[in-house]
Formats: sequence, structure tokens, C-alpha cells
Amino acid sequence: MQRRHLLLSLAAASAAALAACSKNDAAAPAAAAPAAPRPTSPAEAYALAATGHGFTVGALMAANTVYVFFDTTCPHCAELWKASQPLLNRLKFVWMPVGLLRPQSGPQGATILGAPDPVAAMNENEASVLARGGGITANPTDEVLAKVKANTDIFNRLGADSVPLILYRNAATGLHGQRAGAVDTAGLAALVGI
Repeated sequence: MQRRHLLLSLAAASAAALAACSKNDAAAPAAAAPAAPRPTSPAEAYALAATGHGFTVGALMAANTVYVFFDTTCPHCAELWKASQPLLNRLKFVWMPVGLLRPQSGPQGATILGAPDPVAAMNENEASVLARGGGITANPTDEVLAKVKANTDIFNRLGADSVPLILYRNAATGLHGQRAGAVDTAGLAALVGI
């Protein structure tokens, strides 16, 4: 019984500690943030996120859009991708790749963003990351790499330092917010008020 309690405690501590990947944990240095001013309110941060480049999944006509900045090498981003799937019939998600954690993050993000079927490419990448693989094979164009760099610049302007970064408008309250780190399906639904 003591061993089981110890294992459950260790599992809970691991899950709590692994809610997000930080650029401070990354092996590669992060790019310097641009000199542009940071948004001063959650609504401004949400509006800034809307200027980024991503691929859309879910209910395209949904009144509620959730923006997610993600890194292709982040296991917490992969967990959030998995947790978001049951909500696709009620929410529109825009997944925006950034180059944050590893040298391959930007090229892999650009490969997903530029794929003929970004959802299939994302599924392939996230399954690989969850299986402790290296993610999707990168084959980006310079044009799409520039979009990932622009997303990374927006991410830095938001003052963020870890992924996934979720920007949302709560459907119940109308208030905007942001959250760094993965949540489960129920937590994500509560966060966005559905």
C-alpha cells in the first residue's frame, strides 16, 4: 500500500511539474523580443494573437476562437492537442507554431503550417512527441519559416516564456484571458466557458 501511495504521489508531482515547456529549459538561446510595446490587457493580447499565422481546426463557424502558441518539441503541447480534440465540435482553435525550445522547432512548425493537410501533419508530429520520438521530418519553405518567426515575435511581445500558451475569450463571461501550460479536456472547457 505504501509503494502504491508513493507511486501515485510521484505521478501527481510529475504531472503538476510538467504542465508547460519553458524557453528557460531550452538548450538553444531564445531570440530577443522585438522593441514593440507589450499588450496592456488580455483583450489586446488576444487581438495581437489573432494577427499570427496558424492553422484552424474545429467548428469553423464557432463564435469562440482559441489561439494556441505551440512548439513542435513540447510534450505538453502534444497533451493539449490531444485534450482539445473532444471540443472541436464546439470551439475553433488556431494552432500557431513558434520556434522556442529546440533548433528543429521552427522548421518542424513551418512544415506543419505549410503542409497540404496541417491537421494530419500535426497528428503525426504530436503522436511522435508523445511516443518520445523526434517529431515530424522538417521540409519547410523560407516563406513559411518567416511566418513561424513572426509567430515567435508575437509570442515574445506577449511576454510569454513557456508553451503551450492559450489565449481565449471566455464564452460565459466575455472576458479575455491567457494561460501557459496544458490542461485536460474538462479544464480547457472550463477555461473558455463552455
